[in-house]
Amino acid sequence: MSFLIGAAGGSAGGAGFLVQLMPLILIFIIFWFFLIRPQQKRQKEHEAKVAAVQRNDDVVTTGGLMGKAVKVADEHVEVEIAKGVRVKVVKSMLADVSSRSSKPAND
Repeated sequence: MSFLIGAAGGSAGGAGFLVQLMPLILIFIIFWFFLIRPQQKRQKEHEAKVAAVQRNDDVVTTGGLMGKAVKVADEHVEVEIAKGVRVKVVKSMLADVSSRSSKPAND
């Protein structure tokens, strides 16, 4: 008799496992749509913005230096942070790039 109970419990255990696993799958899906996916989208936009940096664009480095892009190479950007003061910055260390030709938001 105990053999029959064990066999019946084994088949119900498989369904029980799926029921227990369902909340974890649901949590992962929620994390994907609300956290991971938007972060990947922002990362791609940032990489495109940094790759499109041009001469005379205003840039901000991850260290907080603000200046104007004077010379752009494949891996580096020469940034003028003050009159006559230029620093060479690796492109991947640029936090923000904005074009000087764009109008300010409050004008």
